[in-house]
Amino acid sequence: MAVWDDMVGQERVRTQLCAAARDADTHVTAQAQGAPAPAASKMTHAWLFTGPPGSGRATAARAFAAALQCTSPDRALGGAPGCGFCDGCHTTLVGTHADVEVIRTDLLSIGVKETRELVRRAQLSPAGGRWQVIVLEDADRLTEGAGNVLLKAVEEPAPRTVWLLCAPSLEDVLPTIRSRCRHLTLRTPPVSAVADVLVRRDGIEPEVAAAAARATQGHIGRARRLATDERARARRATVLKLPLRVEDIGGCLKAAQELVDAAAEDAKQVAEEIDVKETEDLKAALGASAGGRMPRGTAGAVKELEDKQKRRRTRTQRDSLDLALSDLTGFYRDVLALQMGSRVQLANEDVRDALDRIARGSTPEGTLRRIEAVVACREVLDRNVAPLLAVEAMTMALRAG
Repeated sequence: MAVWDDMVGQERVRTQLCAAARDADTHVTAQAQGAPAPAASKMTHAWLFTGPPGSGRATAARAFAAALQCTSPDRALGGAPGCGFCDGCHTTLVGTHADVEVIRTDLLSIGVKETRELVRRAQLSPAGGRWQVIVLEDADRLTEGAGNVLLKAVEEPAPRTVWLLCAPSLEDVLPTIRSRCRHLTLRTPPVSAVADVLVRRDGIEPEVAAAAARATQGHIGRARRLATDERARARRATVLKLPLRVEDIGGCLKAAQELVDAAAEDAKQVAEEIDVKETEDLKAALGASAGGRMPRGTAGAVKELEDKQKRRRTRTQRDSLDLALSDLTGFYRDVLALQMGSRVQLANEDVRDALDRIARGSTPEGTLRRIEAVVACREVLDRNVAPLLAVEAMTMALRAG
């Protein structure tokens, strides 16, 4: 299987990256001879992958990283880079290649300290691969200070270093950084392509795969989770009942509380799965005694981990809420389609009775105001407004229509 196979519905971007990976060989040869890179080369030192959630930005970046490290003998004979089988491809894709660093965060932001360490790593020569590749999956979460630290490294890169940055849109990255990157825009994959990859790669039944892909409107990660996780299906079902529960003030407030509580429960489950092991591993590394007593001078490290875990719980809760709000937006989008007599495929055909009821009882103008209320809630949550306050305001607006 080639490294490009998981890039669902991104043929244009795949062609561009494959061409750049081919030209990367010429770069390596030119550098070895002390010559400049060819002027017409499609390879460059910094890339910015943008696209809507679920488009596969990080998947494309990792596939490109693997193609750059590909050691297949076929390359010397003109074969396409990124075979998927050689040691360079395999270790990159599984995350063990010594010259590929993949950075993703469970926290709300990436700070200066982490970015400086990343920049230091980027200055090193490749240990054994062709390139030193840094994949920053959450470039939109860089603080302003961290972005300024990164800028210097992108402006003056080491000769064999490639930066692969991922963000939802150009506006999510500092203008000074994005102006120094080659920009690739990914699109939302077709529903049929997502369903096909769920069947082919994950062994999901075709009917289940099609329903999950349709419900998530082409979001690959969410579709896989919906198809394989019973809890995810139950949470979605609860969210899609919310429009029928906001007929009075009491219903609005109760629905808001339940939505926030469900997100908090998600964060708690993640904490239970990860935090305990992290804490135990750290204490063991610091030399805790059998009774759990910590050596002197280690309290700061434990406190730093606790702070990180707290920030991760906040991020998890916010992400869970955002997922619920995405489902809610899809519900009202279907309502609007019914009201306008559109022939587009409904994402939530499984709750058609509820869609019809809301469509009959409101106007297209009211539905648009409800969609705007959901979007506004997502925006204020990004600005750190208290989740319950934001969701209560939204449910009251949904009631008003």
